[in-house]
Amino acid sequence: MHKPPVDPALPGRRLGRFGLFLAQFMVLVLFAALAARLWYLQVPMAEHYRELAVSNHHQELVVPATRGQILDSSGRTVVSNKTELMVSADYHELQGMPDGGEAVLSDLSEVLEVPLEELQQRMRLCGPEVQRPCWPGSPYQPVTLAEDVAGPVALQVMERAEEFPGITAQAQAVREYPYGEHAGQMLGYLQPVTQEELEAREELRTQFTGIDQVGRDGLEAVYDKELRGRAGLRTLGVNNHGEIMDVISERLPEAGTHLVTHMDMNVQKVAERALAKGMERARPRYRADSGAAVVLDVTNGGVVAMASLPTYDPAIWEGGIDQETFDSMLSEEAGEPLLSRAVQGTYPPGSTFKVSSLSAAVENGYSLRSTYACPGSVSLAGQSYENYAGAGQGSITLKQAIIASCNTVFYNFGYQMWKQDGGLHPDGEPEEAMAEMARGYGFGSPTGVDLPYETGGRIPDREWKRTFWEETRETNCSRAEKGYPEVAETDPSRAAYLKRLAHEHCVQGFEWRANEAVSFAIGQGDVLVSPLQLASAYAAIANGGTLYEPRVAKAMVAADGSRVEPVEPSVKGELPVSDKTISYLQEALTEVPKTGTAGGAFGGFPQDRVSIAGKTGSADAQGRQVSSWFASYAPADDPQYAIVVLVSQGGTGGATSAPIAREIYEGIYGFSSSGNAEDVEQGEPLLPDGRPHSELPVVRPDGSIETLEP
Repeated sequence: MHKPPVDPALPGRRLGRFGLFLAQFMVLVLFAALAARLWYLQVPMAEHYRELAVSNHHQELVVPATRGQILDSSGRTVVSNKTELMVSADYHELQGMPDGGEAVLSDLSEVLEVPLEELQQRMRLCGPEVQRPCWPGSPYQPVTLAEDVAGPVALQVMERAEEFPGITAQAQAVREYPYGEHAGQMLGYLQPVTQEELEAREELRTQFTGIDQVGRDGLEAVYDKELRGRAGLRTLGVNNHGEIMDVISERLPEAGTHLVTHMDMNVQKVAERALAKGMERARPRYRADSGAAVVLDVTNGGVVAMASLPTYDPAIWEGGIDQETFDSMLSEEAGEPLLSRAVQGTYPPGSTFKVSSLSAAVENGYSLRSTYACPGSVSLAGQSYENYAGAGQGSITLKQAIIASCNTVFYNFGYQMWKQDGGLHPDGEPEEAMAEMARGYGFGSPTGVDLPYETGGRIPDREWKRTFWEETRETNCSRAEKGYPEVAETDPSRAAYLKRLAHEHCVQGFEWRANEAVSFAIGQGDVLVSPLQLASAYAAIANGGTLYEPRVAKAMVAADGSRVEPVEPSVKGELPVSDKTISYLQEALTEVPKTGTAGGAFGGFPQDRVSIAGKTGSADAQGRQVSSWFASYAPADDPQYAIVVLVSQGGTGGATSAPIAREIYEGIYGFSSSGNAEDVEQGEPLLPDGRPHSELPVVRPDGSIETLEP
C-alpha cells in the first residue's frame, strides 16, 4: 500500500498550537486568580483595609475638657483654671536612647536654665525608694519637666524639634487657688494620672488625653468625675507626610460642671484666723500643736466652714514637689498639715460628751425633775474620782450639772449603768445603754461627709474591749514576761508599774471595768470623736433631733448655667431621745455661755441679740496636755449654725476654745469685740441677716458668674 508522504513541519505545527493553547489557558487562569483576588480584597477584606486606610490618612486627637470650678455659696471662685506653657518629655522615647536621653536633657537644661540634675530627677518614676522630685503619673503620659515656661523659651523648643527628640512644649490648664492656703485640706489638689488609675477607671482610660490629672484629696477627689467633664474627639485628615489637610469630624469637649459649695470663704477666713489667734494665746503655757473649727448649717448639714491647723497651700503640688517639702507635709514636727483635724483627727471629747451621757441616763430611768448629788469627789468600785476643779455643788438638777459641768454626777451615772448592764461579768447580752446612746448621736462611725479619708472615732464597750484584748494579748503577755528594760534604765519604778499593767492586760484585759465606764460618762478614757462628729451631734440637738450627713457640696451647675443639679441634704438618722429631753438639753446649753463654764468667754457678748448655746470640754490623755473643746450653736432660739472648736493640748475649753468660737460668731453676725454688751457695735454680717444663702449663684450662658453678696 502506498503511504502518503509525511510533512516534516507537522510536529512543529502541532507543538505550536499546543503551546498557544497552553499560553491562552495560563492567561485565563491568571485572570481568574486576579479576579478572585480582587473580589477577596474588595469584599471579605474591605473593612480591614478601610480601617488601615483610615489609620494611614486619619488621625484622632482627644481634646481635654475644661475642668469645672469650685465656688463658695455666694459664687466666689475658690478653685479656678489658668493656662501655662509646659515642657514635657516622652519617658519611653528618652529611655530608649543609648544614653537614656542624657544628651537631649543636657541641651534642654541650657534652654530652660534648669540644672540637668533636676530634669533627670523629674524623669524618674516615683516609688517607695525614690526621692522627690520624681514623676508620680503614668509612664505613658508626658513627664512634666518645667512649668510656667516663658513664651520665647517654649517657642525655641518647638522650633528646634529635631534637636530635642521626645520633648514637647504646649499649653496646659492647671489649677489656681485664689485664696491660697485657706480651706486647703477641704479643697484637695490634682496630680498626674497613675497607670493603676487608668486601669481601674474606665472614664479616665477611654478619654485619656496624655496630659490628664486627677483629684487626689478633698473635693477635687470626691467630685473628680463631675469636675473633669467629657473630653472631645477631633478626627484629622493627614497626607503621607503627616501634614494635616482638613478636619474630618469633631466632637467638642464638654466642660466639667462647676461645684457650688455651702462654704462661705469669708467665714472660712474668720474661722482660720480666730483659730490661729486662739492657739497662739494658749502658748507657751500649752503646746497648742493643732486645732480645728467646724461651722455647720444646722438646717441641712451644710459645711459653712472647716478650719484645720496647720494647713497648706494646694498650689505646692503644681509641677511636682521636692522631697524636703513632701516630708514636711507628712511630719509630726511640721504638724502634718495634710491631715484634716476636723475630719480625720479623733480626740477624747471631755465634757462636751455629757449631752450623750445625760440622754442615756434619762432614757433609762433617771428623771429630769430630780436632783442629784454633786460632791467634790466620789468613791466608786474602790477608786476615787474628783470634779475638775475639786469643788462640790451640793444637790443639783441635771440642768445645773450641764451648766456647771459637774463630773461627779456623771461618774455616778456611768457606774450605776455599768452595774445595771451586769458589771464585770454580765449574764447574756448587756444593753450597753451609754454606748448605744453615743452611737445614736453619730459617734463611733463616719458622719458620711463628702470628703475622703474620714475616720469614725471610737465608742468603746464590752465587745470592743474583748476584740482589743485579743489583738494585743500576745504583745502584753510578752511584756509581762520580759518587762521594760529600756525604761528600767532611767525609771525603775515606772518600768515595774508598766510590767504589772502588762500582766493585768494579758490575763484580764478582756474585762470592761467600772473605771472605764466611769471615764466613758465624761468623754474620757478610750472614747474618741472628731470635731465634725461633735458638730453634727450639736447641730442635731439644735434642730430638734435630726442628724444630717454633713455636705460640702450644695449643687452642680453646668459651665453655661443650662443645668443645675442640687445636692440634696441626706438624713443619717434621728437622735434616740424624746422631744422633752432635747428641749431640756437646749435650755441647759443656753445657760452655759451666760452663767456657766463659758460665761467668762462670752462676757460682753450681746446675748440679747444672738443667744449662744454651748458646752465646754477639757479632755485629758496619757502623756499629753489637756485638750480644749467648745461645742455650740446659735441663735439659741432660732438655730442656724453649729460651731465646734478643738485645740489639741490647748488648755481648758472655757479659756481657749470658747473665745475662738465667740470670734467666729462675731464675724458671722457682724459684732465688734467689746467688754460691754451695751457698747457692741453692729457691723456688716458676713452673710445676709446672719443666715446661710438659700439661693444659688447664677452662672450665665457666657460662663460668667453672678455672685451673691451680703
